Amino acid sequence: MIRNHGDENVTDQQLRLLVGLVVVLAACVTAGFAASAISLPGPPPHPLVLVGLCGALIVANRVKVLVRVKANTDSTTWGEIPVLIGLTLIPAPWVVFCAIVAMALLRCMKPLGLQKSVFGVAKEALTAGSAAAVFLAFDGPPFPATAIVIALITFVTVDHIIFAPVMSVATGAGAWQVALRNWPSKIICYLGELAAVLLVVEVLAAGAEPLLLLIVPLVVLCMHLWQSRSVRTREERESWQRLAKATDELNAVDLTRVLYSAATRAAQIFSAAEAEIDLAARTVRATESQILADGPFRPTAERPVDETTVDLVAQDGSVRVGVLRLRFGGTVRLTEVEQYKLRTFASALCTAIRNAQAYAELARIAAENAHAAAHDPLTGLANRRRLYEQADRLFRATTHSGLFALLLIDLNHFKEVNDTLGHAAGDEVLRQVASRLRDAAAPGDLVARLGGDEFAVLLTGLPTPALAGHRATGMLASLDAGIDVEGMQLTVEAAGGIALAAGTGSVEELMRRADIAMYQAKRAGEQTVVYAHARDTADLERLMLTGELRRAVAEHEFAVDFQPIVDLGTGEVVAAEALARWHHPEQGNLNPVQFLETVERSGQLPAFADAVLEQSLIARQTWREAGFDLPVAVNVSPRSLLDPKFPGAVLARLARHEVPPDRLVLELTETLTVSQLDVVERTLAELRDAGVRLAIDDFGTGVSSLSVLSRIPVHQLKIASEFVAGVETSAEAAAVVRTTVDLARNLHLTVVAEGVESEPQRRALWALGCLAGQGHLFARPYSAARFLGLLQRGSGGRPGVLAATLHEEGSVVRLPARRLPDLPA
Repeated sequence: MIRNHGDENVTDQQLRLLVGLVVVLAACVTAGFAASAISLPGPPPHPLVLVGLCGALIVANRVKVLVRVKANTDSTTWGEIPVLIGLTLIPAPWVVFCAIVAMALLRCMKPLGLQKSVFGVAKEALTAGSAAAVFLAFDGPPFPATAIVIALITFVTVDHIIFAPVMSVATGAGAWQVALRNWPSKIICYLGELAAVLLVVEVLAAGAEPLLLLIVPLVVLCMHLWQSRSVRTREERESWQRLAKATDELNAVDLTRVLYSAATRAAQIFSAAEAEIDLAARTVRATESQILADGPFRPTAERPVDETTVDLVAQDGSVRVGVLRLRFGGTVRLTEVEQYKLRTFASALCTAIRNAQAYAELARIAAENAHAAAHDPLTGLANRRRLYEQADRLFRATTHSGLFALLLIDLNHFKEVNDTLGHAAGDEVLRQVASRLRDAAAPGDLVARLGGDEFAVLLTGLPTPALAGHRATGMLASLDAGIDVEGMQLTVEAAGGIALAAGTGSVEELMRRADIAMYQAKRAGEQTVVYAHARDTADLERLMLTGELRRAVAEHEFAVDFQPIVDLGTGEVVAAEALARWHHPEQGNLNPVQFLETVERSGQLPAFADAVLEQSLIARQTWREAGFDLPVAVNVSPRSLLDPKFPGAVLARLARHEVPPDRLVLELTETLTVSQLDVVERTLAELRDAGVRLAIDDFGTGVSSLSVLSRIPVHQLKIASEFVAGVETSAEAAAVVRTTVDLARNLHLTVVAEGVESEPQRRALWALGCLAGQGHLFARPYSAARFLGLLQRGSGGRPGVLAATLHEEGSVVRLPARRLPDLPA
């Protein structure tokens, strides 16, 4: 239905009142002119003159320029010309009678319903009567040009005053909008009508050759053809412009926005009273100005007779998502051009709906993955990753309410429950322990399960350090009551280690201290122990390591190994990642996990970073001279990005070794970088503007992947090895990889998978659209010289290639938009 019954009744009542008012006024005018005709001196005009005038009026009103407005039409006719000419030749009352008779005959020849027919005759009586009144106001023939001009203006004004309100009520459009429709071409045609009337009057007044009057129909015909073409051209242009604008508005990822925009635009483009979009489970109905309904789809056996429908199908016809319905409030036949536009609009709408549904599904999967990535599936508690994120936010916060601490809890003798009662009973114990810890936690505290029988609680809002022990004791006390498992009463014992955040500086250090305290509690048989620096032997070893850093930098104990990054499809090496190692004379080879935090705290970070970059660029030059022009990727500490001198130092090194900036990739650790976004944005922008390429390492494991992407101008994403490890066996891991690849493609970024260990992983990654990877499947990290030897040996007699080409083995692969990764540049 176009409107509810109440709206229909109101509209019909308003139309009847308006039409009734026009008819009453017309009757009064007709009666007045009838009385005037009776009092006229002399005989009436010759019948042939009256018949000729009626014929001219019928012809002039039959020739129309039509513009559809919903189920109604706004027409421009040429009836003013015979009325004005008639008024200059015969008495005004007879012209009014001829206009009424001509319109009545015209309505009989083409009936439009009683109400419309009566309204048309009454309107003709009022418009002709208004023009006649102007002529009667003058003394009589010969009439000056002024009389004709005023009569034409009066005729047109009265016509619009009568027609605009009625059309406004019938269509819902504004009265001014109706009155001013096509006004430029109408004004030109009115001027043409005026010129034609003046020409006729001048010819008749001068007694010139009557055959000259044949020019008038030709002039009118030319004006009619011009106006028809002008109106059609303008309507077509505006319609296509509206269609193009509507298509642009459909490029949204929110389904509701797409449906609302499409429904209102469809009603506007096709001048429909309403547009309705029916999907499998949803219906949206709207006018061109507002949404009328949005709810579940309810099939209806009987459809309105004024409805035009089109299926929402893909361009190839393979997918149908719903139906677009247009309702006009009356019988309307769309032109061939309008039908083509409707099909075009429907195809664009189908594509937009499918895109929005795909984005919604992707968002749902991403939300599920995000929830799964941040929560323990067994207990529903936060997992280690979320705990680290929350603690990292507290470390970054410049102001927060009180101190915070970490409580690490380990259940005693839990293995005996699994061994005796089975893993199902053990899982039930863990779920009940999780529930009790969650209930005992204070508002703002975060309870997490780290794995196995190990739990952690982030204690926040502590007014004093001593309160951490008090709150921890209360949480462990919640486990004192027995737990019912399979009809048995079990007693749970636990030990807890507490570490205050003050003085730690990082989440890892906080966790390390809490872990030390927990094991001290276990060894001492105590319920809780607070971390004490004096009893931390590991921290003493770190202090010793710090003292050796200056010597290590001076004596070049730091070395750089390189791991190849390989095109997963061809097996070709496309880049190399630099990995720093410390060849400690007493402790052997140390990896960055063991010494990087110490380097950052020692003040030796600039020298260390410069040494790693120097060795990486020297190695790259060596490979280039041997015929392998590879980019080199170097990990960057977030603390380096806080140094305003860092960009200049990097660019100076590149210039010294004559290395193009785009052959260097700086890898950023997402988890740490996001904490300093406001500070490092300028540094990264300076590097990128110079041509240095940027990558996010371990993408998806940081605090906020999307916030990093929105603010850091990166070129590449590196998928964390934990997702790569499960890509062939875990649907969740595959979904994360697919989401990352699709996100990178949309942002024009490249993707590298880390930790590729097997051929099935390589094939699974390639099938998901990931084009590059690194891992032990291809090669372990090697020194620069051994790396060059690896490149020269190659595989299968092909230097620079480390694996067989997937294409040659007949693999079915998904062809991406860009076959080769963007690393070599």
